[in-house]
Amino acid sequence: MSEAWSGSVQTKLVIFDCDGVLVDSEGLGNRVLVEFVAEFGLAMKLEEAILLFKGCKMADCVAVIEQRLGKKMPPDFVTQLRTRTAEAFERELRPVEGIEAALDKINLPICVASSGPPEKIKLALRVTNLLPRFEGRIFSSYQIGSWKPAPDLFLYAAKNMGFPPPSCTVVEDSVLGVRAGVAAGMGVLGYTEQSEAHLLEGFGARVFYSMHQLPSLLSHC
Repeated sequence: MSEAWSGSVQTKLVIFDCDGVLVDSEGLGNRVLVEFVAEFGLAMKLEEAILLFKGCKMADCVAVIEQRLGKKMPPDFVTQLRTRTAEAFERELRPVEGIEAALDKINLPICVASSGPPEKIKLALRVTNLLPRFEGRIFSSYQIGSWKPAPDLFLYAAKNMGFPPPSCTVVEDSVLGVRAGVAAGMGVLGYTEQSEAHLLEGFGARVFYSMHQLPSLLSHC
């Protein structure tokens, strides 16, 4: 655990991941991906895709797909995938259960730090009515050219928000995100299902299973 959990440093800033933490997009986004790659002859189960791609940058996802297919994807593959994903988000995306009530009770500065492009983050927050809570406090890996598990994105967010890393707590749902938060010297809360708790705990997160728990956890950080 980082110093944030020792009791010597109180949480002053909460840094949220977006996909799977604020918006319930992991299943939806990967469903679009699975359906799209099937058109190229690659059969994947949804559960497998979520496990493989959660928290990964797009280039790494494409590399896995190409390795499995044994060929390069078309030049416009990512553009088409992002378009299909955006359309699915507009139709079906919902906030993570309990996140709105949790945010109402968190009396601390908050921001978003996500591996996705800024336009994708803003779309996800807009269609779930969460954007007003984070407007002007959205940080993307694409802004700095560095992706989780490197700590750079979280350090960039903390610096721009005006807080030292040890006073920040990250809320994540992926191993890559947990590793990034720990590497940044921040406390990390891992939102997960009980069956996957060991994956996040193993890299230094304190896990929780419901967003209704989050305000209380933060008050004791």
